[in-house]
Amino acid sequence: MIPWLICGFTVIAVYFLDKWENRYIKIIFEWIPSILLAYLIPAGICLLIDKDYSQDAIHDYSLSFFIPMAIVSVMSSLSLRQLKSIGWKPIVVFVCGSFWIAVFPVFLLYFSLELPEIKELFLNQEFWKGIPPVVGGWIGGSTSQLVLKELVACPENIFLTVLVMDNILVNIWTILMFQGIKKSDFLNRLLKITNKTMPESISETNTKKTSPLLCFLLLIAAVWLTSIVVSSFVAKIIILSLVGLLLSSLVKNWNFRFVLKIGGILILIVMSILGLKLKFNLVTFDLNFLGFLIIWLVSHFIILMGVAKVLNVNTAWIPIASMANVGGIATAPAVTAAYEPKWMPHAIILAILSMATGTFWGMLTIYLLQTFLV
Repeated sequence: MIPWLICGFTVIAVYFLDKWENRYIKIIFEWIPSILLAYLIPAGICLLIDKDYSQDAIHDYSLSFFIPMAIVSVMSSLSLRQLKSIGWKPIVVFVCGSFWIAVFPVFLLYFSLELPEIKELFLNQEFWKGIPPVVGGWIGGSTSQLVLKELVACPENIFLTVLVMDNILVNIWTILMFQGIKKSDFLNRLLKITNKTMPESISETNTKKTSPLLCFLLLIAAVWLTSIVVSSFVAKIIILSLVGLLLSSLVKNWNFRFVLKIGGILILIVMSILGLKLKFNLVTFDLNFLGFLIIWLVSHFIILMGVAKVLNVNTAWIPIASMANVGGIATAPAVTAAYEPKWMPHAIILAILSMATGTFWGMLTIYLLQTFLV
C-alpha cells in the first residue's frame, strides 16, 4: 500500500504544480521538467523513510498495465489525416532526423571502441544500455524512453544519468533552435534554397468529439484484450501501437486531445513507479558520455541541413523537425512561432508523429547495438 501512496502523492503533486501559474514554480519546471521530478520525488521519499520498494509488486502492474496503456493512448493521439497537410518534404526532413538519431550512435561507437576509455564506459560499465532510452527520449519522448529502458534493461544509475544529461542538453538545444529558426532566411540564401511554399492549413473541426469515458473504456479494453492474447512485452507494444493508430483513424470524431492528456498522466505514473527503484548513491556523471551525446546531437542538425538542401525545402523546417524530434509537443510549436505562427499546428503534428514512432526507432537501435557491439 505504501508504494501506491508514494506514487499517488507524487503524480498529484507534480501534475498540479506543473499547472500552477506561479512564476517561481514555472522557473523550477523550466529546469527540472515534470517527468524528471516524478522520478526523483519517490526516490527521495524512500531515502527519507529508509525503505526499499525496488522489488514491490507495483512494478509488475506498471509493466502489465500502465506502460501498455500509455502506449495505446499516445499512438491514438496521432491523426494521419492531419499529417498529410504538412507535405512530404518536411516529413522526409523529420524522418531523416529520426533515422540519424537511431543509427548514428551505433556507428560512432563501432569505430571508436578501440579507445580504452570508450570501451570501459560503454561495454564494461554498460553505458550502451543508456543509448536506447536516449533515442526514445529524443524521438518519442517519455513514453518511448520508459519502454526502451525496460526492453534493454537499463540500470537505474545509468537511466538517471541519461535523464539529467538529456534535460541539460535539450534546454540548451531549445535555446539554439530558437535562435536558429530566426536565421532561416539567411540559411536559405546560403544553401541557395528557393522553395518557400507554405504548407496547407490544418483546420479544426467543431463537431462533437467522442466522450472521454468512451475513449477511456476503449483504451482499457484494448490493453485488456491484448494482455489476454499476448504474453510477450515487445509484442504487446507493437500490437497496441497498431491498435492506437486504428482507433484514431477509424473512430469518428476521436477525442485526440483527451487521449494525449491521458498519455501524459500515465507517463507520470510510470516514472513515479520507476523512482521507487532509484538509489542516489549509484548515480554517475561521465564527461565522455556527455561529449558523446553532444557529437550525436550536433551531427543530427548537420544531416538535417544536408537533407533540406537536397530537397530544396525551407530551412525553417530544420529546427522545427529537430525540436519535434528532440524537444517535443511543447517546445516544437514554441520554436516554430518564432518564425511563422501559422505553422504551429504542423509542428504539433510532427511532435505527435515523433511520440508515435520513437519506440520503433529505439528498437532498431537496440537491434543494431546487439548485432554490432555486444
